[in-house]
Amino acid sequence: MPLIPMRTLLDHAAENDYGVAALNVNNMEQIQAILEAATETDSPVIIQASRGARDYTNDNYLRHLMLAAAELNPNIPIVMHQDHGNSPATCMSAIENGFTSVMMDGSLDEAGKNPNTYEQNVAVTKEVVAAAHARGISVEGEIGCLGGIEDGHGAGLSEEEAQEHLTDPAQAEQFVADTGLDALAVAIGTSHGAYKFTKKPTGDVLRMDVIEEIHKRLPNCHIVMHGSSSLPQELRDEINKYGGSLKPAYGVPVEEIQRGIKHGVRKINVDTDNRLAMTAAIRKVFTEKPAEFDPRKYLGPARESMKEICKARMIAFGQAGWAGKVPTKTCKEMIDFYKK
Repeated sequence: MPLIPMRTLLDHAAENDYGVAALNVNNMEQIQAILEAATETDSPVIIQASRGARDYTNDNYLRHLMLAAAELNPNIPIVMHQDHGNSPATCMSAIENGFTSVMMDGSLDEAGKNPNTYEQNVAVTKEVVAAAHARGISVEGEIGCLGGIEDGHGAGLSEEEAQEHLTDPAQAEQFVADTGLDALAVAIGTSHGAYKFTKKPTGDVLRMDVIEEIHKRLPNCHIVMHGSSSLPQELRDEINKYGGSLKPAYGVPVEEIQRGIKHGVRKINVDTDNRLAMTAAIRKVFTEKPAEFDPRKYLGPARESMKEICKARMIAFGQAGWAGKVPTKTCKEMIDFYKK
């Protein structure tokens, strides 16, 4: 099965009331873990790479790894998504390298450090939408600013500062109309990284009501939740057991994500959970078998650990069981869709 544009998958998810985990990758083992989980749960998947991941892996390697994943898993619909593109040039380079979906994060300036004006955000997002849709490629945009930093991208907002940059539902409605994008990432108090909330998040810091209001205004819009790892304490404990020093922290509860799915959330970004799972497995091998030097002996368990996290999320978000039912339109087939 060829790689498919994200719009095809999110439309199907909306029609059938489920969400899709968007899982970040940097290497072969992570891609394998995702596809093993998808095969075992019969799930369609969104595999995404940040600019940092593209630099680390190299676009040529990444493209061929993704093509191999599609070839080896012909029954799994796979979206290849650029996460947090910082400029139209970044998005276009992703398209040239085989990505079937791109995010133009115009909520921040090109350096990825400071909030953009609304007008600047519209201008760069609209530019990418026009270029991408002409090729049948899906586009995600963002309005509002998240906390934390991911691969150098982010204003580094604290939990408190993030509350000052939440998505305004009325502005979100206008942004979708002004840009014509396919999916809208919103800021509801979440953040990137391993330290999202200092205490169990309640409605005053995790603003699910913002999502509900946006969904009322934009019932046909595909909403995206970034920074949505749940940060299981057992993984932090496992890392610390084997020499780590992670402080306690709270992530986004799975039940809150499920609540969001009922109100238009279709794409849920998960990265840190998988990093924690892999790191815990690797630390365990190095601690229990200090003489081990074969990468297969520690990357294998890391891949297995990440697979289990991916499976849990796929089941919880409702995407399990839908792989064989997603329309497999190619980007070429989507060109006519966008012309309409």
